[in-house]
Amino acid sequence: MRVAVREAAAVDAAALAGLRWRRLTEEGGYRGTDRAAFVELFSTWVADHRPTHLPFLAEVDGEAVGMAWLMVAERVPTPVRRGRLCGDVQSVYVVPELRDGGIGARLLEAVLAEARRRELEHVTVHSSERAVAFYQRVGFRHDERWLRWAPD
Repeated sequence: MRVAVREAAAVDAAALAGLRWRRLTEEGGYRGTDRAAFVELFSTWVADHRPTHLPFLAEVDGEAVGMAWLMVAERVPTPVRRGRLCGDVQSVYVVPELRDGGIGARLLEAVLAEARRRELEHVTVHSSERAVAFYQRVGFRHDERWLRWAPD
């Protein structure tokens, strides 16, 4: 089994859409029948959001089996740091039959290497309860200053 993890390109949009569809239908309970329309919409979204949402793709023997995203956002500048950026890890997914084999860790390593390369001030993640230990193993910690607001 040959595993490769890389930053995804525009030509990978359909594979990324397929992984997103699979996650939503297997884990999210979505029962839609509009897969082709979703793949088209998602492919357009990937192209439109390329400057801010960087996709990473895991492949086993050339087949897409996992993905992770790094969302990059600008922060308000300061006199000392005029170009401030932060990041958020989003939509990490590995097909269920290949979980616990290190693919998710390799995806996250690629995402965090890109965050370092871009000199992001911090990177956050909104995790499911099941994945908290996974993120903690690579250095994510709970932060008492982090507050969250959500509309009713």
